[in-house]
Amino acid sequence: MTDLTLATEAALAAGNLLRQHFGSVAVVDEATHHDIKLALDKESQHLITDILLGNRPGDALYGEEGLAGNQQSPRQWIVDPIDGTVNFFYGIPHFCVSIALRVAGEIVVGVIHDPMVGETWTVEKGGPALLNGRPIHASTRDTLDQSILFVGCGKDEEALHIGIQRFHKASLRARKIRMMGSAALGMAYIACGRLDAYIEDHISLWDIAAGLLLVTTAGGKVDLTEVAGHPDVWSIVASNNRIPLEEIL
Repeated sequence: MTDLTLATEAALAAGNLLRQHFGSVAVVDEATHHDIKLALDKESQHLITDILLGNRPGDALYGEEGLAGNQQSPRQWIVDPIDGTVNFFYGIPHFCVSIALRVAGEIVVGVIHDPMVGETWTVEKGGPALLNGRPIHASTRDTLDQSILFVGCGKDEEALHIGIQRFHKASLRARKIRMMGSAALGMAYIACGRLDAYIEDHISLWDIAAGLLLVTTAGGKVDLTEVAGHPDVWSIVASNNRIPLEEIL
């Protein structure tokens, strides 16, 4: 079984679990002002871990819900078991499972699965970006007034402030602005031409790892800047590599 096939199998299995529980009362493990952690987050990651490390026992796994496997391995699975947990909790059917494989520091496999819509984006290094097995490409729109942008606001005061400023600037220039609640799906939507850019000041690696390879393979561009004092937290500007985002950053 290839790494891409394995990652897809794990994402589909986790997606099936989430779909079965969607609309039910969810157990909250932790709630903060701008975020929620569910028991189902952990259950989904455990399921993914069992599938991935059951087939690749020497690998490492780095997920939103913790570490597993051999952390000295050059092969590291990067997992977000529910990207869009708040959406899930509130009954909004916009969330996904995101799985990437990083080998010697380079992302080589990415899978993003939306279990409610039944869409699965897949990519591996050297191959095409696919949606449900069909090739996809970023949009060809090249002006802001034609574009739809996803502007995220993060979860802390600084990121919220920056996000709101960007939202205001972008809203005056773009056709439409969206705050969607799932970074991974936002990047998947850029890869298949539904959105033209995604901008956020503080985002975790597991949210964007699979989307990074997907967007760049589909003809887009992703710029990441490390956030000082926050390991594996990034400022991200992802786009179709055509629209002039300098005007709103």
